[in-house]
Amino acid sequence: MEEFRFLDWKAYKDAKSLVKEIYSITRTFPQDFKYDLGSQINRSSTSVALNIAEGSGKNSDKDMGRFFDIAIGSTYETIAGLDMALDNQLISERKFIQLSEEFKSVARQLGGFKKRLRSKN
Repeated sequence: MEEFRFLDWKAYKDAKSLVKEIYSITRTFPQDFKYDLGSQINRSSTSVALNIAEGSGKNSDKDMGRFFDIAIGSTYETIAGLDMALDNQLISERKFIQLSEEFKSVARQLGGFKKRLRSKN
C-alpha cells in the first residue's frame, strides 16, 4: 500500500495509539474540564497522527518536513495540556510521565525522519 505509506510507519502507529489512550483519559475528565482542556488535548494529540499522514503525501521532502515539524509541535502542545491536567489532579504524575515519554518517542522518530530527509538532499 505504497500510496498510504504512513500506515506502515512506527511513528504514525505510535501516534495513533496515543490518540486512543488520550481520548480514553479525557473521557473521564469532569464536565468543567472535558470540553475545554480535554477537547484541546484531544485535538492536539490527533494533530500529531494527522500531520504525519498528511506530510507523507507531500511531493517534496521540504513539504514533508514542514508537516513533521507541525506534528512535533503538536506533541509539545499535548504535553502542555497534560501538564495542566496534572496540575488540576485530572491525571496522576505516573500517567503524565508515561505519556510524556511516549510522545517524546514519537517526536524523536519524526526528528530522525527529518534528519534523513536533510541528509538525502
